[in-house]
Amino acid sequence: MPTRLLILKNKKAYLFLILFFISFLPNSCQEKKRANTKLKIVCTTSMIADVFQQIARDSAEVVALMGAGVDPHLYKATHGDIKKLLSADVVFYNGLHLEGKMGEIMQKLARQKPVVALGEGLDSARLIYPMEDAHTPDPHIWFDVMLWKEAVRYGAIALERIDKELFAGKRASYFRKNTEDYLQKLDSLDRAVRAILDHIPTSQKVLITSHDAFSYFGRAYQFEVRGLQGISTLSDFGLKDVSDLVNFIVKNKIKAIFVETSVSEQSIKAVIKGCQAQGHQVKMGGKLFSDALGKTGTLEGTYTGMIQSNVKTIANALK
Repeated sequence: MPTRLLILKNKKAYLFLILFFISFLPNSCQEKKRANTKLKIVCTTSMIADVFQQIARDSAEVVALMGAGVDPHLYKATHGDIKKLLSADVVFYNGLHLEGKMGEIMQKLARQKPVVALGEGLDSARLIYPMEDAHTPDPHIWFDVMLWKEAVRYGAIALERIDKELFAGKRASYFRKNTEDYLQKLDSLDRAVRAILDHIPTSQKVLITSHDAFSYFGRAYQFEVRGLQGISTLSDFGLKDVSDLVNFIVKNKIKAIFVETSVSEQSIKAVIKGCQAQGHQVKMGGKLFSDALGKTGTLEGTYTGMIQSNVKTIANALK
């Protein structure tokens, strides 16, 4: 028994056991299912789950592995997650290394059932590659609403294909209509975002957050974006990073900086203290939703609501 406990505590051994178990999973897509059977959709993040709840609605059971306030960069699959993945008809994830610790699991699972990375459906020319790592794209694609629209379209096409394989395409027209309705909502959302942010003076369009999750937002809506950490919360930062950011804020007379709901506030508080030490008062502009939606049943619990909430918070703090 002690030996078994030691093995289970070993991270590499645990991952090996998961991958070994997945390799014996039967390929469920070989059999057609009854038309009245709900499609089982498992998604990694809450943003992706919301998309497929909008498209599939009551014709599917949609599950998100990561709930409100969960950081996908650090997330590790649990036993319960593995059971959900194994029982799914299709798995959707972001890709682009967002779910870093689950990458191997997704690759192995893809040999047995449909596993779709929304990021793979985007033109690589539209992805942002940080200067410090030109080979790894920024995975936070949902902060450019029009780019997210393309990812949604890619996922919806994959869902139709899977419905055809499992249910002979019984729901294809239903999915297609819901997809078009949702894409129109995203068009409206993008217009609303631009209308609100246009009221912020250009000199104040500087967004400073805990980690560099908002580069797509910055490119789409003309903001300069700075993060204390890199595109992943796995990246470290030191005193020099804090000092450099403090100097930038003081020099540019930045009014407000922001914390994130899925990242500790301590780093941003250290920046605020550093600014105060130099005689510059910078306020906490509020909390932004970055790598996860809010709680189910709230405005921020949907993708469109999360974007609206973030934009309102940013506009109120900077204008």
